[in-house]
Amino acid sequence: MPSLFFRPALAADSASIAALANSAYRGDTSRQGWTTEADLLDGLRTTAAEVQHLIESEHCVILLCMNGNDLIASVCLEKEADAAHVGLFVVNPAMQGLGVGKQLLTYAESYAVQHWSVKKCCMHVITLRHELIAFYERRGYRRTGMVKTFPVNPDMWQPKMTGLQLELLEKPL
Repeated sequence: MPSLFFRPALAADSASIAALANSAYRGDTSRQGWTTEADLLDGLRTTAAEVQHLIESEHCVILLCMNGNDLIASVCLEKEADAAHVGLFVVNPAMQGLGVGKQLLTYAESYAVQHWSVKKCCMHVITLRHELIAFYERRGYRRTGMVKTFPVNPDMWQPKMTGLQLELLEKPL
């Protein structure tokens, strides 16, 4: 296991975070890991400008997992009433399966409680991502049965199939 430390992202990290997210979610590099969406979607997951907007948002923080100077994982937390919404959760495909994601998610949940006094974390996951939902269930998240249509954004991504949906998962803290 690498020697990891965590820190909040800075605006200067935006391009690196976007590159990491795009490499882990989409395209051939994402197939090195188990969290790929390459069979479901083409295009980008995010852009540096979108990441920078999140970093600069008042009710948002992106947490980075670093191994020395190397960015190996990140997660975005957005405060929503008494909850923290977990998004843009990504681990370098070459580092997946080593426990990095577990450590970062645990850190993020603690961060949300300590800084925002939230009562729960929630997230939206593509319903077809059974192995990912199982990962989150092992971390204490529960399926709510609340689903919504996957968002359309043809300038960024293109679904490879129709009917994609997102389900809300929640975890009391």
